Amino acid sequence: MSISFPNLGLLRPRAAEDRREARATRKSESYYAASQWRLMVTKLSQHRLAQISMVILGALYLVALFGNIIAPYTLGSYDAAYVNAPPTRIRLVHDGQLVGPFVYGLGFDRDPTTLRPIFVEDVSQVHRLQFFTEGQEWSFLGLFDSTVHLFGAEGDGRVFLFGTDGLGRDLFSRIVLGSQVSLSIPLIGVAISFVLGIVIGSLAGYLGGTFDVVVQRLIEIIRSFPTLPLWMALAATIPSKIPVVQMFLYITIIMAFIEWTSLARVVRSKFLSLKQEDYVMAARISGVSPLKIIGVHLVPGFMSYLVVAMTLAVPAMILGETSLSFLGLGIQAPATSWGVLLQEAQDITNVAVYPWKLIPLGFVILTVLAFNFLGDGLRDAADPYK
Repeated sequence: MSISFPNLGLLRPRAAEDRREARATRKSESYYAASQWRLMVTKLSQHRLAQISMVILGALYLVALFGNIIAPYTLGSYDAAYVNAPPTRIRLVHDGQLVGPFVYGLGFDRDPTTLRPIFVEDVSQVHRLQFFTEGQEWSFLGLFDSTVHLFGAEGDGRVFLFGTDGLGRDLFSRIVLGSQVSLSIPLIGVAISFVLGIVIGSLAGYLGGTFDVVVQRLIEIIRSFPTLPLWMALAATIPSKIPVVQMFLYITIIMAFIEWTSLARVVRSKFLSLKQEDYVMAARISGVSPLKIIGVHLVPGFMSYLVVAMTLAVPAMILGETSLSFLGLGIQAPATSWGVLLQEAQDITNVAVYPWKLIPLGFVILTVLAFNFLGDGLRDAADPYK
């Protein structure tokens, strides 16, 4: 008596195919049953430019947070002997031998054509780079003081990665420390305008009537002024000799005072369309208070759009702060920002002779583009079924 067995080799591919189909079905079902935020995260993970932008912005904000230790010099550091010095070249090999990262000393010469004094490398002076070296004292968020810097040249050597300005101050250190202002003011300003726009716009759209009319006329008046002249007029009212922290607060409030209007109008239009929905009417009939209807039922319905709007508003804030500081109406010494650093770039002759003074502009452009790409990615992710 013989017993026949089925061909197991033919069953295995069929079983594997069934498992793949089952996984695909479960994935499809979980995708369409996922929450709005889960769908946004899934779609955003497929947006390459948005991911790159998040990495860039994360790196910039880390540099700003730990700027005091990353910068080799403090804001008050200057050396009249190194005015308008070019960027220092980091070298590894000296006289055919590998000695590690080092810089040569700087000497002076005269351009044979223009007779302008220029800096030249003195190859007889070799200054190795040291990491976590001692330097000038700095304070971290007012919590503790330290004298440790990420890197520096040994002995009396100088390392200027981005060159120096017209007062002999290290441009790299000032860019790193200036990022603390240029990257924080926009976020705080957007947060303030975000709250104002949601509160005022939601009340205007939900309540309507006289309150809505007053809010709309106020928005029209504010938006009728050109943005930059209005910023300049408001900034000019700030006393010149006030503490840096107070100036920081004033500039933030000025920028938030202008930017809330566009978001308020969008929120109002959303509320006008949503307040007639059945679930809102049911909440009203059930006796739910207007504030709870706004906060629990209406605002979460388009929160994804609000996140996108907030992200796209940051670049305008960055450019606004940069413009005010560039015109001398923003952050004042001893503090600095990217806009303050660009003041020396107003003279085209100065830029032509010392082109490294335009380096802060590159950081402004990089940050604005990163926020715009991130905003585009969030905007696409907010409509995951698209």
